[in-house]
Amino acid sequence: MFDCTRLWQDAENRTLLSNLLVKNPAQRPKALTVEEKLMVLGCKDLERRIVEAEMELTLAKSQGFLKNQLALSDSSSSRKLLAVIGIYTGFGNRQRKAFRSAWLANVDNLKKLEEIGIIIRFVIGRSPNRGDSLDRSIDEENQKTNDFLILDDHEETDEELSKKAKFFFSKAVQNWDAEFYVKVDKDVELDLEELIEFLESFSGQNSLYIGCMKSGEVVSEVGKQWYEPEWWKFGDEKSYFQHAMGSLFILTRNIALYININSASLKTYAHEDTSVGSWMMGIQANYINDYRLCCTSSTQDKVCYLD
Repeated sequence: MFDCTRLWQDAENRTLLSNLLVKNPAQRPKALTVEEKLMVLGCKDLERRIVEAEMELTLAKSQGFLKNQLALSDSSSSRKLLAVIGIYTGFGNRQRKAFRSAWLANVDNLKKLEEIGIIIRFVIGRSPNRGDSLDRSIDEENQKTNDFLILDDHEETDEELSKKAKFFFSKAVQNWDAEFYVKVDKDVELDLEELIEFLESFSGQNSLYIGCMKSGEVVSEVGKQWYEPEWWKFGDEKSYFQHAMGSLFILTRNIALYININSASLKTYAHEDTSVGSWMMGIQANYINDYRLCCTSSTQDKVCYLD
């Protein structure tokens, strides 16, 4: 009986294989041509070279190849700055006028702030259509006001927003030697005196990641607000790790340098605040959670508030 059962199973397997072989030719897997195989190999080789180039760039930065550039930028200041404040902005953003009227009314005010160690710049990337009227309008505005930090390598679109922090912190730490680097959203208003006093209270400390910390659910449904395409990476509970709200957060110089050195390798998710938070988890960052940096409509005891 055992032998008969084996023979029947073998006969059944042969029947299945036979049916597969006589399938319609259109349903059979397509054989790759030599040209197609070479194309696949070429893509794999290109991908390998890109990864190698990114690793070499990271190594070069870590070995100090930016020191000369940093020395040139630092030579313009006789002492270390307290903070570089980067205010995110976009093309045709009307809120720049409100910011300038509040505490950047003229060039003299900007210079006075720099004299006390505060650099303030509107942070913007380039248009997807490089050199178009959007780019030209920003360049013309900057010639008059000299208060932009233009990220030439960043594309100013919603799809690329989560990557903007890498470009901002990298360029800011290359251009200015400061204790703190502050990222501010375009819809946030600052109490500048309170912010300066707040930063001075942490002066002399390293490895600080300061903000209004939060967690929350990872949105896994396509089409919903705050959807995260890589939701599955956050585990069965789909909950974010602690991270600073994107409205305003602060990094010390050594962490900004870390981002600059490793920018080619740092992973970005759908949202900027969670992307930066993921980078902080991999290093010895000291988290400072302060309610004064929770930007809401309330102005009481707050460094920032929503416009």
